[in-house]
Order: sequence, then structure tokens, then C-alpha cells
Amino acid sequence: MIRQIPVCLHVQALIWVNVGHSVIPLRADLRRSFLKGHIHILGICGTFMGGIALLARELGYRVTGSDANVYPPMSTQLEAAGIDLMTGYEAEHLQPAPDCVVVGNAMSRGNPAVEYMLDQGLAYTSGPQWLAENLLQGRWVLAASGTHGKTSTSSMLAWILEYAGMSPGFLIGGVPADFGISARLGGTDFFVVEADEYDTAFFDKRSKFIHYRPRTLVINNLEFDHADIFPDLAAIQRQFHHVVRCVPALGRIVHPADSDAVASTLDMGCWTPRVSFNAAGAGDWSAELLEADGSAFLVSSPHSDKVEVRWTHCGMHNVENAMAAMAAAEHVGVLPEIAAAALAQFKGIKRRLEHLGTVADVAVYDDFAHHPTAIATTLAGMRARPGSGRLIALIEPRSNTMRMGEHRTKLAPSSAEADRVFWYQGPGVDWDMQDVIDASGNASLSRDIDDLVAEVVAQSQPGDSVVVMSNGGFGGIHGKLLAALEVRA
Repeated sequence: MIRQIPVCLHVQALIWVNVGHSVIPLRADLRRSFLKGHIHILGICGTFMGGIALLARELGYRVTGSDANVYPPMSTQLEAAGIDLMTGYEAEHLQPAPDCVVVGNAMSRGNPAVEYMLDQGLAYTSGPQWLAENLLQGRWVLAASGTHGKTSTSSMLAWILEYAGMSPGFLIGGVPADFGISARLGGTDFFVVEADEYDTAFFDKRSKFIHYRPRTLVINNLEFDHADIFPDLAAIQRQFHHVVRCVPALGRIVHPADSDAVASTLDMGCWTPRVSFNAAGAGDWSAELLEADGSAFLVSSPHSDKVEVRWTHCGMHNVENAMAAMAAAEHVGVLPEIAAAALAQFKGIKRRLEHLGTVADVAVYDDFAHHPTAIATTLAGMRARPGSGRLIALIEPRSNTMRMGEHRTKLAPSSAEADRVFWYQGPGVDWDMQDVIDASGNASLSRDIDDLVAEVVAQSQPGDSVVVMSNGGFGGIHGKLLAALEVRA
């Protein structure tokens, strides 16, 4: 039986953690130096780079940053932390020269700030490399990876550790409602990171997560995505295997029991104990639904009696995310019953089926859908909610892969659970979406946000749930829709 560990928060305290039959001491040195130097971050308002900025500021660096658009909520977090923000990418932003420029992966050659940085010979690095060298070295890193569920799983995991009194640091590609921020140093050497497979920088084409060297690694799933940088699924699997190679023999890899893509990746070579999960009951960790929508379920695991999870979330994808987080937390000593109690209080993440408001009995949700599988699982979870009315989906195919048309044949089936689908074709989608509309059944296509809002309001009825699905701002449609519903009411 793995015991829940006590965590001592005294300076230079030793934290003892059970790992299999070994005991590993971790040093939690809470002293932070002040004003270590000046870093300037290019692309600072992205969630990951904004998190780097918050961590650097907390470590004692002077932090400034530039972005094409300085906007909330990240700009609000950064300004509250005393970080100077600049709009655009001007050479003047790097004058006088910072001690180091941290370059976001959205930056490319031809960017004025990048060209100035190179011409002047300024010191520079990537966000993931800066994180690895300045913060992760010597820490127990728990990384959540996969095509889907990274943000949700890492948020659940950080909250479970927090609830257990372990004060973890974290860097998450979203804003967990339980913390209200996307990154913090934490009070111990445990650090939870959302491990993204996207490339690191224009000068480093390895996946970001290669830099993190986790001791505990979650691989939620593997599908083809990021067609702008990966030619096929095999190329993505190769990157995942690179990170598998870095997990120590005293570590743990948590993975789905039913994913051929993950299994074949691990079959390339794995030197670490593996723990599987599956909602259908085939893994080391399995679930038995108590409610059809996934809002209550029993979890079975190798080292504990069954535990019950009752929470405010829905969908089989979230049930599996929860099991993955519980299995990862167990690796650092958190008992399943403690993890279940934490999940019962888990508030969720902004933009992950976030309830924005209900007007005239029409509920409006925001969801960060970026892939057909994400669309399908979210809609299926909402459909399974008891007593729910009509389900209306507003979908913007906005990810680079969807803009390129790679998933065009999967889009219509992904929305099948919705009673009514409104597709939006933005300026970045340069392929004809009419085939998607024809295959979607009760669907329509719009190219104008205001027209789309008017159509949705005209067709909505009391009891409807409207879910807005996009990995971008969708032209501010969320606020416009709520305002238009208020006017109608």
C-alpha cells in the first residue's frame, strides 16, 4: 500500500516519497533569490509563455515581454505580477539589451524582434529550455501529455496534490479555477506541467516536452494532429518515444489500456514501470459509471479498495482524465480516496466546457475544441446529462490542422450528438466547407459573426444548451451571444 506522504514546508526540509520499494528524499528549498537579471519574452501573452513569465517573476527576475496582441486574461495576470507588456515586436523593445530573450514558438525568421536579436548577438533560449534549466532541474516533474486532455489532466493532478497538502508548482496551458492562475512555483519540489508535443522554437524543432524529463509521465492518447509540423502519426509517435526514453526506471508511465497508437509507441522501448487506465474496465485503473453522464463513478485500482468520485463534470473523456490524474498522484503517495475527495471539489478550467451564463433559460458554454475527437467527446458528455434540452453547437474549425482541411471528413460525424450545428468559416479556412454542412444534417454555415449570433438567438428556445467550440476567441461571439439573448429576453 502506498501511503499518503506528509509534506514539510520548512526551508530545506526533506520530503520522503515512496517509489515502489525505494524511498527518495527531495529537498524543498523555499528561499528565492531576488532580481536575478532581466529576461524579455517574445510572445508573452500565450498561455505557456505567460506562465513562464509568472514563474520567472516569482523566482526574482525582472520580466518584460512583447506580443502581437496584449489581451486579457493573460495580460491581466501579467500586469498584476508587475510585468511590463509591449504591443508588437519592435527592435526597441530589446533596448537596452536584456540578459536573455526567451523566444516563443510562434516566433519565426523575419520577425523584427527576432532579426534584431540575432543581428545583435543577444543571448536567447526557448521557453521549454528556460523552464528546464532554471526551474525543473532537481524537481519531481509530473507531466501530462497526449493529443487531448492535457490541460484537464494536469489541472486535476495539480489540484489533487494541493488538496493532499503537497503545495505543488505547476505550469498549465489554461487557467484552473481552483488556483485562478496558470503557473506558480509552489512550496515543494513537486511540479506539474502540461507537456505539449508542439515544436519548441524556430531554432529547436523538438517537441516541447523533450525538455521536461519527467519522473511521472501521463500519455492520455495519441492521434494525428498539428499537420503544420508533423507529416503523419508516426512522426508524432517518434517524439513521444523521445520523452519515454527520459523517464527513469524509478518513474511511472500512466497510459490508456486501449490505445494502439500509445501501445506501439511504448513498444519501441520502455524502461519504466507502466500503469494503464480504461473507463471500460480493462486497465489497472478502471471505472464503473454510477451516472450515465460520468458525473459519478467508482474507481478500481491495484492498491486500494474501490473509491467513489462524485463531481460537477461530465463525459467519459473526463472520467479517463480523472483516472490518469489519480494514478499519477498515487505515484507520489496520494491515496485514491484522497484523490477522489479532491476531485469532488475540482472546479474545472476556464474554456473547458465553462458555463458562461444562462439567459432566458438558454445556457451558454465555452469549450476549447481543437480536434474532431474533442468535439465528439464533449458533445457526448453534454448529451448524457439527465434532463437536458436541445444541444446547439457553434463550431469554428480554427486549429492549424483543421484550417488545412486534414480533418474535413471527420467534422460532420464529430457533431452528430448536437441537435443543431452552426459552422463558422473564418478567413483562415481556405477549403470549401459545404461538404461538411451537407453531411452534418441539421446544420448551416456562416461567414459573419453578427449574422451567426442573430441566427442562433432566433432559433434558441428555453432549456437549450449552446456550446461555443473553438481554440481561439471566435470573434468575441460569447459576449455577443449573451448580450443578444439579454436583449431578446
